[in-house]
Amino acid sequence: MAMVAQQHRESSSGSIGRHLDSGKYVRYTAEQVEALERVYAECPKPSSLRRQQLIRECPILSNIDPKQIKVWFQNRRCREKQRKEASRLQTVNRKLSAMNKLLMEENDRLQKQVSQLVCENGYMRQQLQTASVATTDASCDSVATTPQHSLRDANNPAGLLSIAEETLAEFLSKATGTAVDWVQMPGMKPGPDSVGIFAISQSCSGVAARACGLVSLEPTKIAEILKDRPSWFRDCRSLEVFTMFPAGNGGTIELVYTQTYAPTTLAPARDFWTLRYTTSLDNGSLVVCERSLSGSGAGPNAAAAAQFVRAEMLPSGYLIRPCEGGGSIIHIVDHLNLEAWSVPEVLRPLYESSKVVAQKMTIAALRYIRQIAQETSGEVVYGLGRQPAVLRTFSQRLNRGFNDAVNGFNDDGWSLMNCDGAEDVIIALNSTKNLSTTSNPANSLAFVGGVLCAKASMLLQNVPPAVLVRFLREHRSEWADFNVDAYSAASLKAGSYAYPGMRPTRFTGSQIIMPLGHTIEHEEVLEVIRLEGHSLPQEDAFASRDIHLLQICSGIDENAVGACSELVFAPIDEMFPDDAPLLPSGFRIIPLDSKTCDAKDSLTTHRTLDLTSSLEVGPATNNAVGDAPSSHNYRSVLTIAFQFPFDSSLQDNVATMARQYVRSVISSVQRVAMAISPAGLSPAVGPKLSPGSPEALTLAHWICQSYSYHLGAELLRSDSLGGDSVLKHLWSHQDAILCCSLKSLPVFVFANQAGLDMLETTLVALQDITLDKIFDESGRKALCADFAKLMQQGFTYLPGGICMSTMGRHVSYEQAIAWKVLAADESTLHCLAFSFVNWSFV
Repeated sequence: MAMVAQQHRESSSGSIGRHLDSGKYVRYTAEQVEALERVYAECPKPSSLRRQQLIRECPILSNIDPKQIKVWFQNRRCREKQRKEASRLQTVNRKLSAMNKLLMEENDRLQKQVSQLVCENGYMRQQLQTASVATTDASCDSVATTPQHSLRDANNPAGLLSIAEETLAEFLSKATGTAVDWVQMPGMKPGPDSVGIFAISQSCSGVAARACGLVSLEPTKIAEILKDRPSWFRDCRSLEVFTMFPAGNGGTIELVYTQTYAPTTLAPARDFWTLRYTTSLDNGSLVVCERSLSGSGAGPNAAAAAQFVRAEMLPSGYLIRPCEGGGSIIHIVDHLNLEAWSVPEVLRPLYESSKVVAQKMTIAALRYIRQIAQETSGEVVYGLGRQPAVLRTFSQRLNRGFNDAVNGFNDDGWSLMNCDGAEDVIIALNSTKNLSTTSNPANSLAFVGGVLCAKASMLLQNVPPAVLVRFLREHRSEWADFNVDAYSAASLKAGSYAYPGMRPTRFTGSQIIMPLGHTIEHEEVLEVIRLEGHSLPQEDAFASRDIHLLQICSGIDENAVGACSELVFAPIDEMFPDDAPLLPSGFRIIPLDSKTCDAKDSLTTHRTLDLTSSLEVGPATNNAVGDAPSSHNYRSVLTIAFQFPFDSSLQDNVATMARQYVRSVISSVQRVAMAISPAGLSPAVGPKLSPGSPEALTLAHWICQSYSYHLGAELLRSDSLGGDSVLKHLWSHQDAILCCSLKSLPVFVFANQAGLDMLETTLVALQDITLDKIFDESGRKALCADFAKLMQQGFTYLPGGICMSTMGRHVSYEQAIAWKVLAADESTLHCLAFSFVNWSFV
């Protein structure tokens, strides 16, 4: 028995030795590991040839099998992947722990608010049973309503510390307590992908908004960024600290004068004279709180503030608490009284809306902090080799230049030109305008005459701002004059001045959008636009006439309640430097009324610019009529401002051109607004019961009647030819039916749903497509050969072939039928219709 055990041990020992000899188990020395690590740092996944070369070059690895070297690199990559994953999970765990803590605190605050409301409700019930009506009215005042404090005077420095401490206490009660009845911001639900938790005030004096979120920056860095308000608050014109002195508890007190832009030409700008208090709490939190003061002290003089309406900032600020493992939890409160009495009544909702304050200030501040944090961590990637800080500067300069043009402050050199108050378009001049750059004065562009701005504001009814801005961005040819763009671009390139039309150029109408960067939630996009142009025959055929614009587009999310939508652009050179001079122009659309949360809003949430929604007929149409007024009164204000450089000798000419151009832009925008308005397209919005406009319905009848007249057959079933159902059935026809005009360059004027799907376009964008663009070479030849037959007998059959969609995809069809569409009198030719039978994408 002992001998058998001995033999078994010898057998096992021999087996282990064979495994070691075969290379399955290798113990590497420190020198061998160091050599392998050096190679791994250069190439984590070396090829077989590289591994063999490594063994030849390193004698200390000569006794190791190449397969074992391969296994070592596999294990090393696996360990590296596990390490990165562990680090990522630790970071996620820290963030989730901090967010959990934040949500628990929010839950505690809400429970306190519920308890308070329950007590208040019980007290009100008791009063209703026992007290008089007067007593009842008195008891209905919300305990959570913030009392309106009288403005404090800064002329008494001895009392500033007590004002600061009182401001701190009131701010903390709003940020973490129940001093204000906070309700969740519509459309801003908290979640794993949310920037933060957002709320707006209910039944308190002024307008207020609150936000809290997790940011991966240290508290001191966050406070430094937020105190620099002009960097993230786009409506902030300037912020000046007049006095700063230390407080007794280690904090600092500052007297701050802030000027903000007016969002439109119809209202004056606002300014604030405030006390700002920065201090640390016992739990390590950092607080920056602020409130308005009365008087001016050593601050703003009357002349500087003459163009502004003094607004009031009630206790507001930032509470920044450090998190374990890094990062911070931040609470933001903005509480303002914007003096709505000083603006026209139609604009007062803009100054009385907590949603607008939340979008412009509170949410913008938290988003900006998150953006900086992601850029610092290297998570943000930008195109065209531009650094994030440079792109942020471009965005700020575009917004600031546009705001300067809209407001036209006298201290910036702006003055009105022959304005009697009756003109619909305001012309302002700035003879001192110098597009200088701070870092490189050589790139400055001082104009001989100066800069002229043509601006106007108008009220829009039932037009979603996000949809309108998206259309203006994607279909520039619908409203812009490329020769005017060329004039501005030429003036900026060489400092030369030419009146539009003096440089012969033919523009194709196409534009190419090249993205530069975007914010973390894509609420703002920075891009370069190239407008394609070609020289006329008498010019150099190889000379480029392309125009390049730097453009920022924001507010294109239809679900963002209270958000302002903007499209601002400025001409630039093709290879523009980081400090290139900019002369911004553009559009701003501000919603005036809060968006209802009804189910019917979902009709326009992801609505495309076509007639699909207008073809829902039947009982649903009648059900929507009663609810129409609530959404039919959706209003917004559109502000347009275009800037043009000019020479002194051409001032009057440029002013006339600018006024006419802005009027034409306004006319184009009104036409587009009518086309995309839910009141004009959807039967669920507005009083119209027709499934489409009278023009569309009439055209549908003409298409079907002409088809029957020329071909002797019915395009639609006989039971679908009565009344308004013609348009519905034509719209849903399986074949692609398109109509084009009879101009020298035929363009499409109508398409049914199948036609839009085939061309991959929308009904409004259809007019950008010409007939020759969709056919290939053989299709164009067939059409040209049968065109005379078409015009003579009224119809023709085209053989099957290939056409092209607007997205560049090939579409095959078995047969195409073309016929003349006649008006009701059967003698007037209105357009040509095409039906593509059995089409499909190749």
